[in-house]
This record gives sequence, C-alpha cells and structure tokens, in this order.
Amino acid sequence: MSHAIPYAPQPKYGEVAEYQLGPLSMLDSNAPQGALRQLVHDQSAIYPETSRKIWFKEPPSVRKGMPVEVIFFQDGSLYLDPDGPVRAGQVLDNLAANGLIPPTAGIFVDPGVYPKRNNSKNRNAEYDAFDARYATFLVDEILPLAVDNSPSLSSLADKWLICGGSSGGNCALTAAWLRPDRFKASISFLSSFPQMPGGNPFPRLAVTNPQRSIRIFMQTAQFDLNHGKPRDNWFAENLKTAAALDLTGHELRLVVGQGGHSPNHGGALLPDALAWTLSNSSKR
Repeated sequence: MSHAIPYAPQPKYGEVAEYQLGPLSMLDSNAPQGALRQLVHDQSAIYPETSRKIWFKEPPSVRKGMPVEVIFFQDGSLYLDPDGPVRAGQVLDNLAANGLIPPTAGIFVDPGVYPKRNNSKNRNAEYDAFDARYATFLVDEILPLAVDNSPSLSSLADKWLICGGSSGGNCALTAAWLRPDRFKASISFLSSFPQMPGGNPFPRLAVTNPQRSIRIFMQTAQFDLNHGKPRDNWFAENLKTAAALDLTGHELRLVVGQGGHSPNHGGALLPDALAWTLSNSSKR
C-alpha cells in the first residue's frame, strides 16, 4: 500500500530545518482530556538519595477491566510541557480520541537529582549506562507508584513502551533491549550513543545476539553533534545502530531529519511514532 506525499522542496544543504507540529500535537477542546497527577519520588532503592518529579497522565476513557497501554517518557517535564516542543500529554489524548491508539497512560519521569548535594543531576548516570538498573527502577518503583495513585491503571497491558531523546534515547533503547520481558517498544529521538560509557554497544550487540522481539522507532538528524567528524559522531552512530538492527531483521522504523540536536523534529514525529509502535501491524 502506497502513501502519496505532496511535493515540498528540501532545505538547502547546511540549513537546519525547523519542523512544525501537526494538529495531533495541539490542544483539542473536543478531545477528552485524561487526568494528570504529580508526585515526588524520593525513596529510591536503586538510586539512593535521589529525588525526582513524576507525572501520571491517565487515558481519558477506559472501561473497567480494559487493559491499559503504558508509555514511560524520560525528561518528563520537557515531554509533558503543553507549550513545549513535544507536548506528549496532548498527543496521547488526541490519538486516543481519534481512535489511532488504544487507551494509553503516560508516565513522565524526570531524571533524579541529589538534594543533599546542591541538587546535582543524576541524569547521565541513569540514562547513558548500559545496564538494567533504570529499566528495573521503572518496573519496580515507578509503575507501582502510578498504579497506586491512578484508578484507571487497575488492568495493564503485559508489556509497555518507553520513549526518550538524547541520553533519554539511549535509555529507551537500553531498557527495551535488556528487559524485553517488560518493554515491547522503544522510541528514541537523537540518541546520544557516543557518550555511553565504553561507547555505543548496539551495532555489535545487534549482530551477535538473538533478535529481540521489540518494535524500535528511531529519529536522527544529519546535523546532530559532531556531524562530519570521524569520532563521537551522533548522526553516524545512530545510522550504524539502525543499519545493524535492520540487517538482523528487527522491527525498525528510522526517520532522518535535517535538524540539529533539538527535540523539535522528535516532537513533530511523536504522533506517528506512537501510532506505529502501538499498532497491531508489523509493517514498517
């Protein structure tokens, strides 16, 4: 099945594109709005002494006993901001209202800070590490907190989604890769693979490990950090990762933009990314 795309001239090479948000990212007064709750989580066993804000966005209409899909957003306040570049809360409401996704709860998680250390950030330690700690943190600490505080989450889908950008994109793919028992899909915008300790592991892992039963949406930008350079090239490392995943038959969708290291393009793509990762079709 083909899809006709109207002609539009491409930006001149070297021009950084700005992508406009579509109607599914805008507040729609006719779309039911899911309740939003905010909590502070400061009793982590996995990241002791950290504190972070968390928001739970309930799906607007759920029948009792209906399994609810769940998606975790990293850098939660940025992704939730109704006037920001992503507006994920509005996207979830609009997609559900238009029947494009099943009822889906959004769990927006800010990176941890250390209040006793002048609020120093734990973001890179949480997001860039290639280990299962952060995924386990979401599964064992954050999701139970959401269920306890959100009446509509009494029945959850068996596996969930995770989304993030930059270091949060590292985190999203790492969580789904290491915990496919709990995550069925990842959405990664502008992943900062070069700054993972030890470098980007995914091109090697994709070709030396069994295929993961996960759906992977990736967005990268030609003018991301260190583009055109032989080392620590964000754009090149995303392409290497996508190529390795495709070579090994993973369920992958890759979008390449002509922007820089900005959440702008990922925000414009989020409605399509969510509709694809939550669809029943396996077509790319």
